[in-house]
Amino acid sequence: MAASGEDRIRQLTQRMLRKKLYVVLSKGNSTAEQIGAVLPQHLEYMIGLEKKGVLFGSGPLTAAAGAPMGDGLTILRTANADEARAIASADPFVVNKLRTFEVREWTLMEGSVGVKVNFSDQSLDFA
Repeated sequence: MAASGEDRIRQLTQRMLRKKLYVVLSKGNSTAEQIGAVLPQHLEYMIGLEKKGVLFGSGPLTAAAGAPMGDGLTILRTANADEARAIASADPFVVNKLRTFEVREWTLMEGSVGVKVNFSDQSLDFA
């Protein structure tokens, strides 16, 4: 007998990760010159979050043709949305009113990550 739709969904998802993360969607509202002036502080802030283990990933969003739009996406490992909002609020781009943001909860269910480590030259390759 074939499993019902709900049973099949339960079977397919029972071992999935279900890791709660928080996505910060930031919207640019400034010139390239304004962004450039604050970019070093923004990068230092993000690298600090990375080193603390809070930052899962971050980077700019681009238009279809690949041109930067001033928008960005950041994924944080925080306990809740309020903590993610506090971190996003302290971003130098936000502090200097160059970006606004929205925080959304994201449940990581499926996907993969691959890392190749070459011991001979200490290089890494991410898949």
